Amino acid sequence: MTIYLRSLHAEIATVAGLVGGKGRVRAVHFGGGSPTMLKPEDMAALGTALRNSFGFLPGATISVEIEPNDMDDARLDALAEIGMTRASLGVQDFDPKVQKAINREQSFLQTKSVVALAEIGMTRASLGVQDFDPKVQKAINREQSFLQTKSVVDGVRSRGVESVNLDLLYGLPHQTRESVSSTVAQALTLEPDRIALFGYAHVPWFKKHQTMIDEAWLPGPAERFAQSQLAARAIVDQGYEAIGLDHFAKSNDALAVAARTGTLHRNFQGYTEDRCETLIGLGPSSISQFRQGYAQNMPSTAEYGRMVEDGGLAAVRGIALSQDDRVRGWIIERLMCDFAFSAIELVERFGEAGQSLLGKASATALHDPARLLELDGDSFVVPAESRPFVRSIAAKFDKYFETGKARHSVAV
Repeated sequence: MTIYLRSLHAEIATVAGLVGGKGRVRAVHFGGGSPTMLKPEDMAALGTALRNSFGFLPGATISVEIEPNDMDDARLDALAEIGMTRASLGVQDFDPKVQKAINREQSFLQTKSVVALAEIGMTRASLGVQDFDPKVQKAINREQSFLQTKSVVDGVRSRGVESVNLDLLYGLPHQTRESVSSTVAQALTLEPDRIALFGYAHVPWFKKHQTMIDEAWLPGPAERFAQSQLAARAIVDQGYEAIGLDHFAKSNDALAVAARTGTLHRNFQGYTEDRCETLIGLGPSSISQFRQGYAQNMPSTAEYGRMVEDGGLAAVRGIALSQDDRVRGWIIERLMCDFAFSAIELVERFGEAGQSLLGKASATALHDPARLLELDGDSFVVPAESRPFVRSIAAKFDKYFETGKARHSVAV
């Protein structure tokens, strides 16, 4: 870990030197595996290095992915020192059978330590719930009861946390419509400000630990879809606004406001109200996003270290965006955020490059017997009944998806 941190500090210094004081940091996210495995003094030193190397905007958001098993008072003090304002805590599911199946066990006492984060300035808490069914929890090896989760939510709220987010999953091993309905009903009693409803992605060829999950435990496509729709209806019926494909928020939440005003955005990290176009990734395998394109760092920790400790950059691959890429990206983002895009706005923004893709959109709308995309005046619109399949619609405009041979998880 000492060698890794030395490499990370070297990369920070190199990137900061190239940035040369231009731009200001609006948000920092510590993730890519729980950073709380670091020693407290190492976490504090990392935060200091970032603040000394880059200019931070007042009120910049600093979020940290937390593994409760790693937490202690010293680490909490270190997170306070770096100015953490948002914590992300994975809880996933309350069904012991599901938790065991995905090898993710977590006790209440381990989770309880995160409550103290509220005392060091955290303003938003995100908890992964997934499912409260003991059978489901056991299957994914992630045991945590509803009462334990409620204690954490009550604890952070009593300490001034402004926003609580819950992540729920469907399609998990041993899940049924009944267990999903029960989990959602219990989660709603906690009155979270945001809810993310994700489908479990079973990709054992990519995540080797999933090979331990018997595929016979997984819901079939029809059951999986029914679970997603049942959960979504229950959430909306409680007054939450549906945001894009898989998020829900109270009407006064910034994400809901962005969705209503047409300013919602989506990047490779998910839905956001943040309009920042530049994301700098630091560390092995991290991805950076710029107006010009994307770059990814060397995945191998050893090779990454050799590259940055010589004063170089660690990027080993990337893609420069063509105008066609930008047009397709805009269409996909609007479909994923608004379920529609304007043909007039497309041409106004991109001129001839936008005009060239109108034929593709028209063909998709006019020749699709499933009518997943329709032409309404000058706009291409995803009908309400087709919104669960918006990923499949967006994929029609993704030329890399069309020509790629990679395996993917299911779309719904």
